[in-house]
Amino acid sequence: MELQFLSLASGSSGNCYYLGTPDFGLLIDAGIGIRTIRKVLKEYLIDFSKIVGVLITHDHADHIKTVGCLGEKYHLPIYATSEVHRGIDKSRYVEERLTLSRHIIEKETPFTIRDFKITAFEVPHDSTDNVGYCVKYGGQTFTIATDVGHITETIGKYITQTNHLVLETNYDEEMLRYGTYPPFLKERVAGPTGHLSNKEAAEYLATHYTPQLKNIWLCHLSRDNNHPELALKTIDIRLFQEGIRVGKDVIVTPLKRTTPTGIFTLDDFDPKK
Repeated sequence: MELQFLSLASGSSGNCYYLGTPDFGLLIDAGIGIRTIRKVLKEYLIDFSKIVGVLITHDHADHIKTVGCLGEKYHLPIYATSEVHRGIDKSRYVEERLTLSRHIIEKETPFTIRDFKITAFEVPHDSTDNVGYCVKYGGQTFTIATDVGHITETIGKYITQTNHLVLETNYDEEMLRYGTYPPFLKERVAGPTGHLSNKEAAEYLATHYTPQLKNIWLCHLSRDNNHPELALKTIDIRLFQEGIRVGKDVIVTPLKRTTPTGIFTLDDFDPKK
């Protein structure tokens, strides 16, 4: 039951992820150019023609730039809540308007795409609407929560049942506090519908870790208010305080902002071996 994960890009310049099997796959968000998507997939020997759907988290430009092209030119079904679809319709960043490719989903109502059982769940963020996704395939569970203002009970429910987690660590609190952002933007980023800090993510993971969690990918890192090494160190130290060893008990990987972060095979991987 081999499953592969690839981050094509993860940051405010654009977000796009791939999750797939040898026979079919999904894109999660489409905030980078179509040529880049096709080029990266080809480099990693992923057949673009095997993409069977696109899951959209929310309607900010760095998540939907290419959604119109994927839906209308390549005839891929675009899955999003009705509110996110309304946001896409109004966005000046989407050139092709979605018609036949539009598929409306509801939060907490599972749906299937081929052998994937998918559930969208509420994530607080200052977009028209925002969801994370929990994808079950075989005996594995993959969950992504990005652009997270704060971790809610609902988000926590999915985090604690997953094997493979993509979670936002957008900013370091000290870097944001003393950085160059104007006060209103600092407040927006750190607010309850903004983004998740390294410290907030680390604290939650340390206090809610379960042994079934095998992979954590840190996503949507800020260019100005974070560093991959800092995000990883913050998570590592806090987990270690609870006796959880990064690299032994769980693998933690920061995702690159504008370039791919390799391909991960999620079949029978066990970090404890």
